[in-house]
Amino acid sequence: MQKHTISVLVNDQPGVLARVANLFGRRGFNIDSISVGNSEEKGLSRMIIVTEGDEKTLEQVTKQLHKLIDVIKVHQLSDAPMVSREIVLMKVDAAPAVRSEITGVIEPFRATIVDVGPSSVIVQSTGDSEKIEALIELLRPYGIRELSRTGVTAMSRGMVPALKLQA
Repeated sequence: MQKHTISVLVNDQPGVLARVANLFGRRGFNIDSISVGNSEEKGLSRMIIVTEGDEKTLEQVTKQLHKLIDVIKVHQLSDAPMVSREIVLMKVDAAPAVRSEITGVIEPFRATIVDVGPSSVIVQSTGDSEKIEALIELLRPYGIRELSRTGVTAMSRGMVPALKLQA
C-alpha cells in the first residue's frame, strides 16, 4: 500500500473536521494522521491528511472530498518534493543514573529533554515520520510511559505547486 499526503483547504467552520473524518470512515478509508490549523487565508483552514491506498483509493477519496461543500481545494503533496514534519513528546523512565545515557541517545536526533521528573524525563523531537519512529524504537527499552504525536503537517517544496486533484 502506498502512503498519500493530501492537503485539503476547507472553510473554518464548526463540524468540518467531523464531516471529513466521517467521509473517510463511511468509505472505509483509514486516516494514518490528520492535522488541522489556520491557513494563510483568513476563514480557511488547512487539513493535512495521510492515508494509505492505491491510486484508485486516492481517486475515490478525492472525489468524495470535492462533494463536501466546505472543501475548497484538494492537493496531493506526496507526488512532488515536499517537507513533512511531526512533533512527538515521550515520557521515558529515567532514573538519574541513566539520564546521561538517554541524552546521548537523543542528541543525534536533535531531540531535547523538555521536562525532568524524579524518575522520568519528557523528550521532544521534530522530524519526518521515519525519524520519529527510529527515536521511539531507541527509547523503547528504557520504558515509554506516555507518547503523544501531532500527526504530519506538510508543504510542497519551493515554488513547485502541489498536484491539484480533480473531482
